[in-house]
Amino acid sequence: MADKSKSQVTRREAAPTLEDIAQQLAVLDERLDNIDSIVTNVAERVMSQPITISVTCAGCGRVSTYNLLASEKPTIARK
Repeated sequence: MADKSKSQVTRREAAPTLEDIAQQLAVLDERLDNIDSIVTNVAERVMSQPITISVTCAGCGRVSTYNLLASEKPTIARK
């Protein structure tokens, strides 16, 4: 009697249930919160230092320099 190998056995995928979808959305929400925290942290670090942007005009070749300074952390106004 021949044994079937595991590669020949097919498995049917069940349709996702509402609980599965809710769990996946919760995981996605947590990941997005983590990304938001990281981006906010990087923005706060960048805003605590002066930034210089130099732009060269393609037509005349003149260089314009812009200095960005911030002395306060951006916050959300709560009512």
